[in-house]
Amino acid sequence: MPINFQNEEIQLEGNKLTLSARGVGAHGESKYSFCLNFFGDLDPNDDIHSKKLTDRAIEFVLKKTELCWWPRLIKHQQKPAWLKIDFERWKSEDDDFSDSNMVDNMDTKDIIGDYPELYEKLKKEEFGYIKEDFKKVYIVFYNFTQFLFFTYILVVIGVRYAKEGADSMMGTYEAVGPVLKFAQLVQYLEVMHPIFGYTKGKPLVPFMQVTGRAVVLFAMIEAEPRMQTKPVVFYLTVVWSLVEIVRYPYYIADVYKHNFKLLTWLRYTIWIPLYPLGALCEGIIILRNIPYFEETGRFVVSMPNSWNFTFHTPTIMKLYLLLLLFPGIYAVMSHMYRARLRKLGPKKWKRK
Repeated sequence: MPINFQNEEIQLEGNKLTLSARGVGAHGESKYSFCLNFFGDLDPNDDIHSKKLTDRAIEFVLKKTELCWWPRLIKHQQKPAWLKIDFERWKSEDDDFSDSNMVDNMDTKDIIGDYPELYEKLKKEEFGYIKEDFKKVYIVFYNFTQFLFFTYILVVIGVRYAKEGADSMMGTYEAVGPVLKFAQLVQYLEVMHPIFGYTKGKPLVPFMQVTGRAVVLFAMIEAEPRMQTKPVVFYLTVVWSLVEIVRYPYYIADVYKHNFKLLTWLRYTIWIPLYPLGALCEGIIILRNIPYFEETGRFVVSMPNSWNFTFHTPTIMKLYLLLLLFPGIYAVMSHMYRARLRKLGPKKWKRK
């Protein structure tokens, strides 16, 4: 509270204390106010509450309606940054004194000396409040940012299609390509999250998924301008974005342990039509690129060279389509199906 406060207005009702006053602080004379919603109700009898005015503060002694221990002072778990614990007055539920002298007995406890481990814990957790974890803030920020990126992509595609119809497909990559490429690169953070303990699981699955998309986006589409105007790029972008605008909000809700049934159902159901469609679009892009890569020799390493090594990209593309595309789809679909069973359970058929 600032120095030389005056014209204070104090209201105490139920479990809420409201105070406003004018005072001179670091920024000159200003009006200061706050409102505290206590964990429980206070005794409404004004006679049992006391107020002490000093040059720097207003001190209150407030009594509860019931003499019971609160897990914290205020109702909300997230404590305001300006609210601090006075360890000289703090007492725990384990203190050995009766309810009759709970208010009168204010002997100071040497918490630092008697309970050093408890004091260190209180300093970190500030007794009963949940401090916002940096990891949680970061994960929420990451998922929300990615959600905005893919929402932007869908909005731009939808507006363009509404104005120009099917003709807008040719310019889809030019319109949203920069945002799509940036969002795809940022997704490599999802490979790092389980490594650093930010999320559960192993990094192998997200690495394979993100790398598969990156190869299609950067090696098959970005590297070949003639592919960028094909309608299949429009469809693939829509499929990817639809998956992500469901996935990222689900992850945000999961951070705070909120279960929105519709969102959970969408997260573990929307992949059923979209994953095969996305894989089909990726396969078509690779197939259409084979003659382009044979013509340009892009990413081809020919003999002779100093490494005595050869690499023929069109051949690798053909082998992928013949041997790896469908097993890859099966592996991803199986993984998602097992995840769906864990979250939604098996489908229960009704007997007639």
